[in-house]
Order: sequence, then C-alpha cells, then structure tokens
Amino acid sequence: MGPAELVQAAAMARRFYLEGKSKIQIAEEFGVSRFKVARVLETALDRDLVRIEIRVPAELDAERSDALRARYGLRHAVVVESATAPADTLDEGTASTGGASTGGAPTDPENLGEVAADLLGELVAEGDVLGLAWGRSTIHMAAALHRLPPCTVVQLTGVYDAGTAERGSVEAVRRAAAVSGGEAHPIYAPMLLPDPATADALRRQPGIARAFDYFDKVTVAAVSIGSWAPGISTVYDMLTQEERAHYASLGAAAEMSAHLFDSDGRRIGRDLGERCITVEANRLRRIPEVVAIAGGLRKADAIGAVLRSGLVTSLVTDTAAADHLLLETGPGPRPALDRMDPDGTG
Repeated sequence: MGPAELVQAAAMARRFYLEGKSKIQIAEEFGVSRFKVARVLETALDRDLVRIEIRVPAELDAERSDALRARYGLRHAVVVESATAPADTLDEGTASTGGASTGGAPTDPENLGEVAADLLGELVAEGDVLGLAWGRSTIHMAAALHRLPPCTVVQLTGVYDAGTAERGSVEAVRRAAAVSGGEAHPIYAPMLLPDPATADALRRQPGIARAFDYFDKVTVAAVSIGSWAPGISTVYDMLTQEERAHYASLGAAAEMSAHLFDSDGRRIGRDLGERCITVEANRLRRIPEVVAIAGGLRKADAIGAVLRSGLVTSLVTDTAAADHLLLETGPGPRPALDRMDPDGTG
C-alpha cells in the first residue's frame, strides 16, 4: 500500500473500529462503495495496520471457557487458571476430615469462589430466590460476595456437621442475605441422618419446612460437586465402609447435594436421598439456573458425570479440570438447557 492508501485505510479503520461508524457511512464520507470499504478494512487487518486484541483478566481462560460451554451445552462456563501449589495441596471441595491427596493439578478454592461470586452478581436479579448447597466452594463464594441485588437466600442442603453450622453453609446463607439485604432461610440440621424416619421428622420441623417451601421458588442455585473418594466427597466421608462399598458397586462416580451419579450421569442410590436433608433432584432440575463450582483434576471425571446428568446449567472450574473435560471421549453430554425431566422422578 502506498502512503495515500495507508492514510485512507487508517482513517477508515479509525471510523469503523474506534468511532463505531458503519461501512455505509464510511463509504459515503469517502465517496467510495461499501464493498471497497470492506476490502480496505480487510487489507488493514492483513497488513497489520489494525490489530484486534481481546483481553480478559489474566486468571480467566476465555478460549477454554467457550469450548467447555459449547461441548456441554451450558449457558455459562467460566474457566479459571489452575493455581500453582505443592502436589499435596487439597483440591477444591475437599472435606475438612483430612482426606489424603491422590495427586493431580491443585486449584485454589478461594479463587474459584471469587469468580463464582462475580458470576452470581451477574445472574441474580432483584426479587430472585438464591439457593446455596453445602460445600467448601459455596462457602468460599459466599465469603467473596460483595454485590447482590435484593433477593431471598435459602439453604438447599443440611450441613456436613451440625456443630460447624456457624462456619459453614448456614453462615454462607446469612452472608449472602446480608449482602443482598434480603431474607435468609438457613437449615439447622445435618445433611445425612441415620434413617429415613429421622430425616422425615426433621423435614417437618417448622424452620426446616419453611426452607423447603422455598425450594420451588429458587431461580438461581449454587452447588458443589464431589468425587466418590475420601476427602473429596462430603457424602462419602459420612457413610460407613459397607455403605461406601455398596454405592461403589452401583457405579457411584460423583455426588452433588447428596445425590449420587454414575459416570454416564445417571442417578443411582436414590435410597440415600431418603436419609438426607437436601433439595430433591426433580426440584433441582426445575431451577432455571444451577451453577456448579468445582475444580481440580481429581474432580474432573465427577464434574463430567454431573454435567451429563443435565442438572447443571453453568459451571465455574479451572484449567486442569477443563482440559480433561474437553479431551474426554466418554458418552456425550445431556444438554443442560433442556430442563425437562422425562420420567418426573428427577
């Protein structure tokens, strides 16, 4: 391009990219056809006269996020750079009972929580009902919340240990409600009970019943995902060795809000739900937006299983888990945007 062409190309590019003018407007200004404007703009890109740079915060991976969203039919997928930490660092969601690490890329639960908090700030609208399930990821997310429109906040599961309620999901619900200025509906009960009769009796208690009444009104939910292994599954750590072996024989690969899934995303061990204080799977499926927060290579297979269940619409994860999910060759995902439950059982 000669100097006149360069000057003209630069002027057209400025009008188009910086001033937001249309190709027709530029053509009228310079007395040329809009087809010539299109050719000049294309040449400006080819000749490096114009450079287009798409920038997101360094901790976010936009390319992986978009690929993961497309592959699993999600509304939103946000991939956070995996943290660099010693190999024995526990993955996000590891229970405080001290399960040993089995290796794999670690992730920073606080970083995932901060990004998830920002995502909730986008998704929650005034008047919504926000549901929070138990999990370290949701607890970190609640602690990182700084803005939420006025909304009601309800707890979706009992707590891992009733003795730690003040430091766990009950406090997360209170924190979210305080940030939003809305009502809080916590559940002061363990997640897992010894038998169905005890669980049923607790569900009828006034405070817990009030929280359950809100389940059908929840519009946005935040949940955690666990692998079927010690230290990275809340449910696993609460069961006896015999019960663990039983559910493993059924193909347990993942758990979310006390619901178990095999590697294909099918729910298994539904009898366990009868002993749990948790939102039922069919109710969870009817929630318009369900955001799962989970990362780490050790959880990657479990995340994939839950995504295939169709219960999750959005995901916040890290690059270690995302790379595994994008490379896996297992059964195709069930589109999360299809919120129908064919058999009505959840």
